[in-house]
Amino acid sequence: MKVVIFAGGLGTRLSEETAIRPKPMVEIGGKPILWHIMKIFAAYGHTDFIVLGGYKVDTIRSWLLNYSRLSSDFTVDLASGGIVWQRTQAEPWKVTVLDTGLETMTGGRLKRARDIIGKGTFFLTYGDGVADVDVGELLAFHKKMGKTCTVTAVQPPGRFGVMGLSSDGDEVTHFREKDSLDVGVINGGFFVCESGVFDVVDADDTVWEQAPMRRLVEKGELACYRHNGFWEAMDTLRDKAVLEAAYQKGAPWIKD
Repeated sequence: MKVVIFAGGLGTRLSEETAIRPKPMVEIGGKPILWHIMKIFAAYGHTDFIVLGGYKVDTIRSWLLNYSRLSSDFTVDLASGGIVWQRTQAEPWKVTVLDTGLETMTGGRLKRARDIIGKGTFFLTYGDGVADVDVGELLAFHKKMGKTCTVTAVQPPGRFGVMGLSSDGDEVTHFREKDSLDVGVINGGFFVCESGVFDVVDADDTVWEQAPMRRLVEKGELACYRHNGFWEAMDTLRDKAVLEAAYQKGAPWIKD
């Protein structure tokens, strides 16, 4: 199965990093988060990727074109320019990189890739989020439900303390850390799609998360897979720090 990854946005809320590179190329543990996302799917045998680029897409292209060389040991003869590769190391992945336009919205990016994705079932996710999702279970759930699309629902981690206030608002009556009871589930990415999803996307300016998903809901064609494990999206520098800390503790999204 193909794995389609949104990787073309501007990433403006992470401008400290994205001024020089697209967000999927921001590194966690010395590797682009795009690599981490690919590792999640590759652990379940899905190694045919389609990257939907846009903003600074050439950075993604250069990384992939030089991936094997930069990951390998070699001896170079500086006089002749000859190179002997001592130890090559590369992931057994097939990656297609598409320039889907600088201003194109997520739905438009997906529709531009329709011919390359083809008519089969495919995975779809974002180029800035990781999770310890059991991709095999996700796919089995999608097949069981028989819908056009399945979205993975997650509960975002609590980030702010919750305060109770007096009736006049001048006094704090109680304080506790925010927990999972304070928010509902959200779209965590990690979709499984049938080719019918292309029919609910209109044009380049279509945002995947808006009209297309509403149309799927109205048709009763959007299933929900609940994931209660680790999930984190990298939207700000704080998120990057959280992911870096999680990586140092063992990267729960990477399956051994």
